[in-house]
Amino acid sequence: MSDPTFAGLLGVLGLLVGSFLNVCIYRLPRRETILWGRSHCPHCGRQIRAWENVPVISWLWLRGRCAGCQAPISLQYPLVELATGIVFAATAWLLGPTLLLIPRLLFGAAMIVLFMIDLNERILPNVITLPGIVLGLLFGLIGPPGFRDALIGAVACSLTLWGVGEAVSRALGKDALGFGDVKMVAMMGAFLGWKVTLVALFMASLLGSLIGVALVAITRNRDYLIPLGSFLAIGALAASALGDPLVAWYVSRMLGQ
Repeated sequence: MSDPTFAGLLGVLGLLVGSFLNVCIYRLPRRETILWGRSHCPHCGRQIRAWENVPVISWLWLRGRCAGCQAPISLQYPLVELATGIVFAATAWLLGPTLLLIPRLLFGAAMIVLFMIDLNERILPNVITLPGIVLGLLFGLIGPPGFRDALIGAVACSLTLWGVGEAVSRALGKDALGFGDVKMVAMMGAFLGWKVTLVALFMASLLGSLIGVALVAITRNRDYLIPLGSFLAIGALAASALGDPLVAWYVSRMLGQ
């Protein structure tokens, strides 16, 4: 584990990165560029000034409303910034200034974006998942989990999910899985390796089943579209922090038997 100062500094960096992630969450589903163009109010089109774009603080100062038209600003914005800050601080605390830190920070940021986009739009943009697969494999060449485990994770875990999805789809007589979810799992496997990705899939399936059943019961709609990618993102973030210790514990138990 790292010292609190390093974790705190990475947490502040995470707040700033979270502000950029909000731009990605808003623009990517609309096929807008994230490389240039100042942020603006989606209601009145007014450009957001620098002092209005300070993570979390500006939202509180403006009381959650646009300084121009007074339209409400979604609570999503400060929550994404806070979540990114927490993920960055926790990752820095667990890993410290190691070779694994940078890929895990990038992976965590990508999972937050995919979580929100799938929750809002029920899509998982290729512009994140496909480069993410390649990037995860490249990181595997120079550090954990290693290229072999990364490649197995990307291929085997995604094919497993695809196979399960096909079986369920045929049993239900309708599509139960989007191919975007398969590509997202391939990205998870490339970054985390196959062992930790299996932990992530278990966590995501358990959480998705519990919440999915509850949502269907509440809405009374059996065709309710469950945002599987959002549950995968939660499972991936949890497994990236806890997966290695859980795998080590499980292996030691099996060998002990």
